[in-house]
Amino acid sequence: MVRAKELSEAFRKNIVAAYESGKGFKKISKDFEISHSTVRKIVYKWRAFKTTANMPRSGRPSKFTPRADRKMLKEVSKNPKMSSRDLQQALATVDVEVHASTIRKRLHKFNLHGRRARRKPLLSKRNIKARLTFARENVDKDQDFWNNVLWTDESKIELFGHQSRGHVWRKPNTAFQEKNLIPTVKHGGGSVMVWGCFAAAGPGQLTITESTMNSTVYQKVLEEHVRPSVRKLKLTVNQPKTGWKRRNGESWNGRVKVQT
Repeated sequence: MVRAKELSEAFRKNIVAAYESGKGFKKISKDFEISHSTVRKIVYKWRAFKTTANMPRSGRPSKFTPRADRKMLKEVSKNPKMSSRDLQQALATVDVEVHASTIRKRLHKFNLHGRRARRKPLLSKRNIKARLTFARENVDKDQDFWNNVLWTDESKIELFGHQSRGHVWRKPNTAFQEKNLIPTVKHGGGSVMVWGCFAAAGPGQLTITESTMNSTVYQKVLEEHVRPSVRKLKLTVNQPKTGWKRRNGESWNGRVKVQT
């Protein structure tokens, strides 16, 4: 079907002038040799907007229906780590076929942007509760107390394979929500384990072990490196802050007690 030639703005102004002079739609249609419906549309537009110029057009209709938007947002909410390619496949189930870049632009409209996921230790509910209890019990301790604390930690060079940083779709100020984080672990699998310690006075000893960090290995590391670190950092040990149990066949309970 051949599209009709667009009327110039000057021509449309003449139609409005004829209407304002008192002529009816039928007379104007006959005088200007255009259809009655065209005259009516031009006049109605002038009445509503006081202009005969072309109004901004909406452009191509979006392929995203309300249903497609709900599907996309639901998938991202369940799994913020989904790639735009994965979302492409999910949207195909509701008969929406769009390019991955279109999906990314659509997510931006909902204030969802691709960001590198933050990492945090993989903690059980029991660990989280214990840490919170520790923080509450010690929140009022003075600086002298903390100056005498020896902190220890260990980590692997490799944590369950390749350590590339994942991406998530998230809104601003939601970086530390649980679903937007990548958990890390300390034990089980991997090649090299590094153990170290520090205090307010500076770093203590550092050691590397290639074996799995079980309770036996961990106790051995503590025996060989905690006391030398305490002496090096000149910590006071008359009021132990942490503790370990190995003497008399007692099993390791995860706490370290500095003794000399």
